[in-house]
Amino acid sequence: MTINRRTMMLAGAAVLAAPSIRSAHGQGRITLRLGHLANEQNVWHRASVHLAEQALALSNGRIEVQVFPNETLGREMDVINGMQLGTADMTITGESLQNWSPLASLLAVPYAVTSIRQMDSVAGGTIGEQISAEIVTRARVRPLGYFARGPRNLTSNRAIRTPDELNGLRLRVPNVPLFVSVWQALGARPTPMAFGEVFTSLQNGTIDGQENPLALIRSANFNEVQRFVNRTEHVWSWIYVAISERRWQALAAADREIIAEATRRAQAFERTLFLEDERNLEVDLRAKGMTFVDSDQAAFAARARPAVLAGVRAEARPLLEQIMATRA
Repeated sequence: MTINRRTMMLAGAAVLAAPSIRSAHGQGRITLRLGHLANEQNVWHRASVHLAEQALALSNGRIEVQVFPNETLGREMDVINGMQLGTADMTITGESLQNWSPLASLLAVPYAVTSIRQMDSVAGGTIGEQISAEIVTRARVRPLGYFARGPRNLTSNRAIRTPDELNGLRLRVPNVPLFVSVWQALGARPTPMAFGEVFTSLQNGTIDGQENPLALIRSANFNEVQRFVNRTEHVWSWIYVAISERRWQALAAADREIIAEATRRAQAFERTLFLEDERNLEVDLRAKGMTFVDSDQAAFAARARPAVLAGVRAEARPLLEQIMATRA
């Protein structure tokens, strides 16, 4: 995967340019609990800790954000429900919000976003504002910033450069109808399967390939049963750092700005970590024997388009078409 140097420079510049905030007129001591599903080594957790450090510093020690990794505050949906009820404060969440907000489904659509630059344009621009506004209104959860997610790539035991070369590849996909229909349209034989079963199924030949970000490819040791990482990059997506709307409205304006600024700084910090992590993952997987193949992403995107448009909810389709129109 090619990482744009300008993107990394902008991420660093955002930290340097971030304004200083004084919190003299805020409320008294505030404690916010941020629960998420990632482990302590994950870049999302490290960025969440950075958010907590920034909030503490900007508020002169008044605002404490306690970070709970590994679902220690509950599973993602449990935390979201708690945020709506006022019993939980913050989380990291994405397309799970489509249970309330149809537009949240657009966070992870195959070949809607095809680069990190386009992701920033969408998530950080007017389209992202529309998605966030609907999430606030319908889910009662307020996105404050977003983190990047590594693009999903196809692994296999043969090089695949074009959709024609899929040729009925038996491919594990998550149990998501849109993923199934898109891979069928591309020419594979998608097989929904629990993630925990994938390694053994690849090992015994029940399936021929799977698709996931590099981080999961490495952590699951798929290099032991797969030879190629085909750079399909079929899903570029982001995930929100969000706060309970009820909790947000209870905060003083000065404290809202402190938390918002801390999140902006955490977003820039996460981007630096993300870019470094993606480079290191590729180096490590190559060292473990995997070969990276430059697939024809434009050919994959063109063939997937009809299935993608047909597979999203009708109320989200016009905005999806706008997202696709932003592709370079």
